[in-house]
Amino acid sequence: MKAATVVPGRPELSAVTELPDPVPQPGELLVQGLLVGFCGIDRDVTEGAHDLLPPGQDRMVLFHESVGRVVHAPAVSGFQEGDYVVGVVRRPDPQPCEACTAGQWDFCLNGEHTERGIKGLDGFGAQQWTVEPQFAIKVTTALGELGVLTEPASVVAKAWEQADLIGRRAYFAPRHALVTSAGPVGLLGALLGAQRGLNMHVYDHVTAGPKPDLVRALGATYHASLDDLGCEPDVVIEATGSGKVLFEVLRHTARNAITVLTGITGHHRTVPAPAEAINNELMLDNDVVVVSVSANLRHYNQAVQALAGADRNWLESLVSRRIPLSEWTDVFEPGPDEVKGVVDLQA
Repeated sequence: MKAATVVPGRPELSAVTELPDPVPQPGELLVQGLLVGFCGIDRDVTEGAHDLLPPGQDRMVLFHESVGRVVHAPAVSGFQEGDYVVGVVRRPDPQPCEACTAGQWDFCLNGEHTERGIKGLDGFGAQQWTVEPQFAIKVTTALGELGVLTEPASVVAKAWEQADLIGRRAYFAPRHALVTSAGPVGLLGALLGAQRGLNMHVYDHVTAGPKPDLVRALGATYHASLDDLGCEPDVVIEATGSGKVLFEVLRHTARNAITVLTGITGHHRTVPAPAEAINNELMLDNDVVVVSVSANLRHYNQAVQALAGADRNWLESLVSRRIPLSEWTDVFEPGPDEVKGVVDLQA
């Protein structure tokens, strides 16, 4: 079989590699890989920000956003041949910490967890892959290949859950919500917010292309400037990874607002910040800023439910470019109007 492989820190060695067909271990599913999605973490892995290869390997299979179709399933697995599935990215550490033991590996305490296509495990960018049933998420047939959006949707499902949990500290009845970035994560975050019945706003710097229309199709309001919000958001899903954007957002939030950070910059940057003013803003308004990283099984299931309830044509519009496996490195050079690039593993 063929696979997209990388040597972390050596992007020039990225290639399509011929690998032996995987043989599932007892109890495992064998999956035909269909699509994988690209995000900035894949670039970080390739360039060496995450440099832990699988044991005994000199290169690794890339990509952590997946969808495939089951080729073989053990009788007691809960899956059957033909099912669409998504692989869960993170795995508990080998000697589980208290959080991993409790099934909360997205809150791993010792950092010894592994992640498919990111840290210590091959990813899903192969024409076939195996997965343990407990780390496979079934996707509806109606959703099909659009299940490739499940992993990024799980990230914002967790972000919204974090906002809900923190909101229970006191009276909290959000009406207005803001998502920063009209990229895939931001748009999916806006989808989940719209499904909650909130008055959704999305901020991004672009003024042309498909993103403003995708936002409006959700019934949300698109903004190219935070000064034009026209409201004070009660919840913010921050998906740009920009400290400058975050500091600006905190000037516009409502009292008791909750801001959830989901974006990673991918590089080092120093941003001058009025620390005392920000501290006073947070304290006087009783605001909360929290980081949300990775996702758990329930977040994947919440993501599948959200995607299943979305307009399929809208979801299809997010996947703006399909790249054949033979040309997979082209995914690193997105076009000006690109929303979500995916690699077709069977093309």
